[in-house]
Amino acid sequence: MKVAILEDEPEQAQYAAKVLEGGGHVPLVCATGDALIAHLRRDTVDLLLLDWNVPNVSGLEVIAWAREHLSPTPPILMLTGRTDSQDVVAALEAGADDYVTKPLDAAVLLARVRALIRRAYPAASGPAALEIAGRRFNPLGLTVDGPAGEVTLTEREFALALSLFKNINRQLSRAYLLETVWGWSPDVQTRTLDAHISRLRGKLDLRPENGFRLAPVYSYGYRLEHLDGEGRVSP
Repeated sequence: MKVAILEDEPEQAQYAAKVLEGGGHVPLVCATGDALIAHLRRDTVDLLLLDWNVPNVSGLEVIAWAREHLSPTPPILMLTGRTDSQDVVAALEAGADDYVTKPLDAAVLLARVRALIRRAYPAASGPAALEIAGRRFNPLGLTVDGPAGEVTLTEREFALALSLFKNINRQLSRAYLLETVWGWSPDVQTRTLDAHISRLRGKLDLRPENGFRLAPVYSYGYRLEHLDGEGRVSP
């Protein structure tokens, strides 16, 4: 999972990033709230780890912005040195999903992150074979079962399809998809992503008449929508 860290103390930020990397996550560190918001306008993250007191735009203000502009809002973990119950309540009422106190304990931080990820992305921690929105994904055979039967995909196509379905109805940036599927290879061009998207649309019949719409999001990335019988996005 890609985790955005808002922390203006370099040592704290580096420590949090190291802990998250050790837990298999991809950290993104921002020292100011406005820098983080600027990044969130152009890229996708799976979880926000926000310090309360940072320059110019506070962690609480970032929460308010995320709740208003990101749909769905990624889970939010508040990082704070405040332990007074009133401060904790204020953070939770502002929209944080949980909090962790400073000084950071590595085991506690990873446990809180895992708990939020399990709640927000249940398919991400599911069994080997996953069923999402009526499609069954088999990682061993790189196959997807759908209305037209079993379809065999390449390894990259399967990883891309699984990423899209795990985040169904969510806008995903090009950078996010390139990083999660190709690992940010410098040889990968955005046209490679476009070509894979086009092939998936055809192979998996991701069309409105079949209950799905795989559409580009202008200057951002892609969004796979699950549609109801009337062509509206299903909740």
